[in-house]
Amino acid sequence: MSYRYEVIIYWSDEDATFVAEVPELPGCMAHGDSGRAALASVEEAIGLWIDTARELGRIVPDPRGRRLMLA
Repeated sequence: MSYRYEVIIYWSDEDATFVAEVPELPGCMAHGDSGRAALASVEEAIGLWIDTARELGRIVPDPRGRRLMLA
């Protein structure tokens, strides 16, 4: 399944891997040997994050559909 949340992918020197983070879903991130691998992993992580939030009765934010402003 493809989600419409913004994903930020970056190289982590500390972990020596690509990291994909989903800012709209706190704590939702994944990693991979390439940017594409990290993106594929985070798609699965998003699904798990949403499933867990629903099981716990927590609100699942709707994707904003536009670029986030991070400081």
